[in-house]
Amino acid sequence: MLRKVLPCLGIAFLLLVLKATAAESELPPAGQWFAEDAVLVLEITEPRAVLEAAMNPEIVAAVQSLPAYQHVAGQKGYQDFVQLVRFLEYRLGADWKTALGKLTGGGMTLALGPGDRFLAAIDAEDPKMLKELHEVALTGARQEAQNQGQPDRVKSADYRGMTCWSLNEQEVHTIIGNRLLLANKADVLRTALDRRADGERARLTEQAVYQAAKEACANDRPARLFINLEALKQHPPFAKSLAGYENPLAAMLFAGVAETLKGSSWAVLALDLKDGKLSLEAFTEKSGSDGAAAFVQPGKGQGVLPQLHIPRQIAGLSLYRDLEGFYQSKEQLFPERTSGLVFFENMMGIFFTGRDFTGEVLAQLQPQWRLVVAEQQYDPSIGAPKIQVPAFAAVFQLKEPKRFGPILEEAWQKALGLINFTRGQQALPGLVLDRPDHAGVKFTTSRFPKPEAEGKGEDLRFNFSPSLALLGDYAVLSSAESLTCDVIDALKAEGAEAAQAMAGTDSLMTIDGEGMARILKANRENLVLQNMVKEGNPRAQAEETIDTLVRVIGWFGELKLAVGGDEGRGKGMLDVTIDPAGK
Repeated sequence: MLRKVLPCLGIAFLLLVLKATAAESELPPAGQWFAEDAVLVLEITEPRAVLEAAMNPEIVAAVQSLPAYQHVAGQKGYQDFVQLVRFLEYRLGADWKTALGKLTGGGMTLALGPGDRFLAAIDAEDPKMLKELHEVALTGARQEAQNQGQPDRVKSADYRGMTCWSLNEQEVHTIIGNRLLLANKADVLRTALDRRADGERARLTEQAVYQAAKEACANDRPARLFINLEALKQHPPFAKSLAGYENPLAAMLFAGVAETLKGSSWAVLALDLKDGKLSLEAFTEKSGSDGAAAFVQPGKGQGVLPQLHIPRQIAGLSLYRDLEGFYQSKEQLFPERTSGLVFFENMMGIFFTGRDFTGEVLAQLQPQWRLVVAEQQYDPSIGAPKIQVPAFAAVFQLKEPKRFGPILEEAWQKALGLINFTRGQQALPGLVLDRPDHAGVKFTTSRFPKPEAEGKGEDLRFNFSPSLALLGDYAVLSSAESLTCDVIDALKAEGAEAAQAMAGTDSLMTIDGEGMARILKANRENLVLQNMVKEGNPRAQAEETIDTLVRVIGWFGELKLAVGGDEGRGKGMLDVTIDPAGK
């Protein structure tokens, strides 16, 4: 009987030991060791996905083809770095990409707290490789310290049963199982170890703001950034940025975002990477488009209109802004500027024949309006200016187009007359008005007279032919006649039915990277000269700098940014397409 019982007891004892060992090796989420007052917390749950996206072969090849990279690669410091990487690959028994994946694959959490206090937790998939790398780092640091006559610079001490090391005055760290815990100050690391040992201490994961932020975004994202807005508002520069607005344009564009941040105690950014597209979603506790920023808030089922599609388009902006409500809130939004607006209102009174600018002019505009920016096509008989400025147009909807359209037309022609009067005082050519027809729409345009010599339209003024078109309930104010025609075509292409609003979205912006690159390339010579003057670079270096900038911008496809609110919570989305191969 005893012979049968003893083996069973031995097996049971072995299972208990293995279970206890496994339990000790399973570490809790890193956030449990982080301070509750952390201001920024970056959690990378899938480091391999982030690494694979960053190391995309097309992106790597494109970066390596840049002259700037080739210049750095030829430096001795870079060659020394390559030799160090090769040495580490030999010691770790894996190429650097594989090793980096194994060293970080369990996840990374990095936190920044008050007083520039930093703490990072990096979980390795291969604990043996982590320990081997640590031994290499210790040996190298000790050797360097010895060579510099500072043998005591590399230190170690025990705390809470763990050995803590410091390779220099800028860091202190320890290894717990497969986790590297790294801080920039000794007391930060000690406090983290205190939380590990003492379950009663306050910790990040128990904070209501952190829990709410984590619930707001999907858990399947490879990386998330938590922002403690209440703590961040204690930072004077950030608090100052939310306090007020330096100019009315900034208030009109960003008041909604600023009020959202003011009214929220947290924000979270979630990163996604798929098929060459980087997506970033933002969530805040509240949508702050009330009070002074109520002019940004769309009503139920309302929002921005879809953007127009224009040939050679570079950028588009679609906004929901109640301009009448915005101007009525001017004393709250920018009180220091209200006295300066008296002159502006007086000028508007001249253009609109004494009509009240708020109640009789801005009140005639629908809150949805759109802006487009596009490359220009220049008259070949005049030639292209030395500095090529993209054309831009604003598209408004009028509440009473039949009544207000003629009033707007009169104000527009008065403005052009003022421009001509001012230029005439300076002995400069003025604008000549015309009423051309495009696709059945007669509109007002103005052009500068052709230069006496053919193909000599190099002056900056030939970028502009200000125009106004009235089409249905739309008013189009454009800097160029050709863009006015393109906008008329785009509005007609939208069809007879009204464009459907994007509910809950108050701002929508798109930028075409290739279009941006083309306009920069068209102005290459001017940009090179500016670089030579401002930076003091020789021509060859200035050309390399500008050419690199143009190439990098051209790698990006469409950038799309949408901002709004959803069920009382602020929300934003940024999508960026990266295509260095130009597919």
